[in-house]
Amino acid sequence: MDMDDSLNIYGEPLLSCSENPKTGFFRDGCCNTSDADVGSHTVCIKVDEVFLAFSKERGNDLSTPSKEFGFPGLKPGDRWCLCAARWLEAHQHDMAPRVHLTRTHQRALEIVPGELLRRYAVDLN
Repeated sequence: MDMDDSLNIYGEPLLSCSENPKTGFFRDGCCNTSDADVGSHTVCIKVDEVFLAFSKERGNDLSTPSKEFGFPGLKPGDRWCLCAARWLEAHQHDMAPRVHLTRTHQRALEIVPGELLRRYAVDLN
């Protein structure tokens, strides 16, 4: 499986999103992606309670550990590579978490406008 170039939304080298918990489609700590990543796990978020509740309500419980998948569960303050469409959906419901732009893959821009991501930037605001 070929991985896309590891570039952030500025076209610069993509920084790691999280090593603990290990995140990303490839579980390499970065929001790297490829054509096989149908969900586009490309937006590096700063997890908060509001988003965790929203995600759980939508059927994706990210706060509960899952030992069989080696998933410790997320808590506020963690960083996580989120599906771009899920981030956009959270935004449409006023529940979008903050975003680390230098850790967000450039392919997120295929789904979420850059200006919108910048409004939620941890590394700008």
